[in-house]
Parts: sequence; C-alpha cells; structure tokens
Amino acid sequence: MQVYLVGGAVRDTLLGRDIKERDYVVVGATPEQLISQGYQQVGKDFPVFLHPQSKEEYALARTERKQGQGYNGFICDFAPDVTLEQDLIRRDLTVNAIAQAEDGSLIDPFSGQQDLENRLLRHVSDAFSEDPLRILRVARFAARYHYLGFTIAPETKALLIDMVQAGELNTLTAERVWLECEKSLSDGAFSEFLNVLASIGGLHVVSAELEEKWCDELYNTLQARFAYANKLKINDIAVLFSQITLSLSSDEIKTIATSIRLPNEVRDLALFSQIHQTTLSAEKPTSEAIFSSFNQLDLWRRPERFEQVLKVLEVSHQQSVACYESLIKAAAQARAVNPQQFIAQGIKGAEIKTALEQARLEVIKNYFS
Repeated sequence: MQVYLVGGAVRDTLLGRDIKERDYVVVGATPEQLISQGYQQVGKDFPVFLHPQSKEEYALARTERKQGQGYNGFICDFAPDVTLEQDLIRRDLTVNAIAQAEDGSLIDPFSGQQDLENRLLRHVSDAFSEDPLRILRVARFAARYHYLGFTIAPETKALLIDMVQAGELNTLTAERVWLECEKSLSDGAFSEFLNVLASIGGLHVVSAELEEKWCDELYNTLQARFAYANKLKINDIAVLFSQITLSLSSDEIKTIATSIRLPNEVRDLALFSQIHQTTLSAEKPTSEAIFSSFNQLDLWRRPERFEQVLKVLEVSHQQSVACYESLIKAAAQARAVNPQQFIAQGIKGAEIKTALEQARLEVIKNYFS
C-alpha cells in the first residue's frame, strides 16, 4: 500500500501558497484494509476514507467511466491494481495531477510542474469534456491564480468553448452553480471568474442579464471593487455578491436568485442594496427619503441589515458613503426612540405608531434637511 499527497496541496506548495486542506490517494489497498486500520468510510459506493486521527481524506486510486449525462454520470472503478497514473489521468488540469510520495519525491506524468512554471492551465486528457462542472472549475482556478499570471492554454480554452456551445452548462444544477460562485467569491477574484465565463460564452449560467451587460468597463469596475474588498479583508459573501447586482434591476436580481438558487440572505441584501443605493449614497438626501429607507430596511428590528447595505455601498465606491457619519448617528438615535414614552403620555392604539414615526422623523431631520 502506497500513500500519495495529491491535488491542490501539491500545487499550492509548489506555488508558495498556503495549503487549506490535504487530500491523499492510496494505491494497492482495499476498503477492508483501510477500515481495519481505523479509517472511516465516507459513503457506501465512493472509495473515500477519513484518517482516524487527522480526519483528512484518503481516496483509493480509481478510474472513472462516463455513463449518462452531467457531472454525476460516472461509474467509479477502484481496485488494488489501479495505478497512480490511472488515477491522475482522470483529473481536470495538469497542475492538479501532480502527486507527492511519502519521501517527498514528485510524480508528474503529465508535465504539471512545467505548466506551473509557464503559468498555464491545461487539461490532462480528452476525458475532461465528459464533466461539464469542469467549465466552472477552470474559470475558478483561472480567477484564483490570475494575480500570478496564469492563463488558460489555447487548446483548453477551445475545448471549453466547444463544451459551452454544446449546451453542457445546461446539465448543471442551480445549487452546483451557486457553490462554484461561492467558492470564487471566497477566493476574492469573482470579477475574473465572471470575465473568464464571458470569454467562453458561458456567463449566462450565472446570469443571462449580466452576460448582456458585460463589457470591459463593467469588468474594470468590478475588479476595483473586489480589490478594495480584498484590501479590507471583507469576506461577507452577501456583501461581495451584491457588487455584481448593483447595476441590475430588482426583477433581474430576482431572476438570478431563482436561476442559481441564491441563499435568502444573499438575495435580500442584493435587492436592498440595489433599491436603496441612490438614497443612501446621496450627498444631500432628504430626511423623508432616509426615513423611508430606514423603514423599508426594518432598521428598528434589523440594524445589521442597514449596516450591511452601507458596507455594500462602501465597497462599490471604494470609500464610505458621503453622509456615513450622519446616517450612523441618525440611525442610532432614531432606534433609541421608545414607544413606551408615548404610552406613558396616555397615547393609545394606532396613535402610538403615528407618534413614534413622527418622533423618529424629527430625529432624522436633525441630520438631514
């Protein structure tokens, strides 16, 4: 039984990047052998096991055969006689098909190290085209390593375009598309991810509306926003995703939310930010407009939502909104108005709400005309 470190850990070590997780492949073993050594199997039909101490993933060397459509249409064959090279050839990119033996030596049958040096993302074999999810994965890797000068190899880009034109993206579930978006957002290079998809005609998988509007100006605008967010180490997924929806209409945002199944908190922040960006970003907003925004954002029960919207707008402008200090003070003082004071004055029923709203508006008028 031989154990090899594979995939991202090897790749990122060679690139001098921090390693987030380690995955291993085991050659020459059976499930029974691993279980007898204390490994815990993950699932019944998939040969992946958790190490008894580290809980890191150890997968038996396997081959894959395409059967059916989509990224789930594969049959895995795993046996002690499956070789390391057979396992590596099923991987997506050469830079992800490098293995490291326990003595530290590298096994690189597909010249992944050379592609790392040349800053190229190149597919390992023709089997690449059997998995439509790899379209999004390559876009994500291209975005993540864009700052290092990585580009997609011409033959791989041509293959991606062919796959998109063949409708392969249509076989992906909405949840899977969002998961890849979420991973790219966490990488801090979402604008580049979208640009790669646009370059191969596949941006519609995220948003057909965004694909229609995509241009160099929008790309450069989003690049600046994500650079600012990275500088401030802003990693709120909802705040980051809202950067791409500020130029869309509410209906277009709702369409995206449905098509890729946005989590409710991501959808809601995108909508609130789009609706209230004009008022909250204005240099001289009226007190009535601010009060209306406070009410619609439910500042009184959800102050964190208001703060999130301000953060979205800060990232979009790469600086705090013009009236930031006044907004924060007005919000705090308006929230401090207590309905109990009106009840104590003998005010009853619906008149309490009227008095409460008037008092809050008067507070806001102290900061805005």
